[in-house]
Amino acid sequence: MTKHWSGTGTKDDPWKLKTPPLSADYTIYKDETVNPALLVCQVGSTKLTYFARVLDDLPAMLKKHGDWMLLGAADEQKEAAAGTVEAWGRSKDNPVGGFYGQKKGYRGRLAMYIPPLLEALGKVELEHNAKNNRVRAK
Repeated sequence: MTKHWSGTGTKDDPWKLKTPPLSADYTIYKDETVNPALLVCQVGSTKLTYFARVLDDLPAMLKKHGDWMLLGAADEQKEAAAGTVEAWGRSKDNPVGGFYGQKKGYRGRLAMYIPPLLEALGKVELEHNAKNNRVRAK
């Protein structure tokens, strides 16, 4: 398996990652100076934030799911396809009762930016196809 990341996840040494299709670079770090802790994701000039607890909640959900799940990444303004990681990341039934994303207007795309980090942390297996990528718990 080719390694698609580097960094330690701090503000000074963020994880450097690639989107699942390996088509774009971005960085992410864990900010524990705020409560609750956030993941700060920088994509070009756009900054997105997600509750850091997704690093435990998403693998737990995938483990219960027991099989591959489509990512289904979508912007906040677009409907997430049912049964996808993106739909779970904004569902009233997930552990935070709604969006993990915290920046209004940019709360979507969880399924684009969080699974590669979980792969880097050894918590999931992730496909790297041009589209329709899936993820499953390890």
